[in-house]
Amino acid sequence: MKKTLKLKIFASFMLLIAMLAVAGTISIFEFRWLSNSVHGLIQDNYKSIEASKRMIEALEREDSGILLLLLGEWEGGRKILNSADSSFTAAFELAKSNLTESNEEQYIEKIESAYHAYKAVWERPIVDTDKQGNIEWYKDDVHKKFIETMSAINDLMALNQSSMYDEVTELREKSKRAIMPGIVSIISALVFSLILNFFITRYFVNPISELADAVNNYKEGDRMLRSNITSDDEIKKLEKAISNLLQRLVSNYNTLK
Repeated sequence: MKKTLKLKIFASFMLLIAMLAVAGTISIFEFRWLSNSVHGLIQDNYKSIEASKRMIEALEREDSGILLLLLGEWEGGRKILNSADSSFTAAFELAKSNLTESNEEQYIEKIESAYHAYKAVWERPIVDTDKQGNIEWYKDDVHKKFIETMSAINDLMALNQSSMYDEVTELREKSKRAIMPGIVSIISALVFSLILNFFITRYFVNPISELADAVNNYKEGDRMLRSNITSDDEIKKLEKAISNLLQRLVSNYNTLK
């Protein structure tokens, strides 16, 4: 098959485009994966962590409400407890509906059990009972259950924080792999450009220079150019056309002479 210059140059640039297209496709795929992973990370682990923080805040408010009840402040204490209990329940339901880790359900059950035990303590009357002003009861019973509930919530938060850290570490490694195709494509494009420049010089620039030298060195009376062009392309075709022209000119000159 005859390989023309047009075909050679076109094939060279198509190969370069194909290399860049493959590298770009891989990079796009990797970055899309990263985007989806980051979205999942924010929607899952972060949501559970925020729910845990809200439960802790509600618990601390409930502890303040219990202390008011110990001081005999029935109305203020019950108002704080009811509001904090609603906040805790809402945050707990959010965490319960957002199970993302394999054993997270066990942490939720532990929180639920600990909170029920803690709530059972302050649901019963405190004001105008023997519990009012009873610091020993608060320290040995209420505060103990408070700490157990708080510890269960902190365990859930630690689980999601650890999972988030692991996912971030994995995303960091993935981001490096996503960048690599771009780096490889740039290096490949540079190397290929050098190779392409070499072949253009060898098969295009040098033959043209050879043809120009042959024309400049043409001696009167010669019937063809003296060149070393061995390719079978447009430049060889041009050499033959010039040689044919020279032959006709020499023939016409001899005829006229």
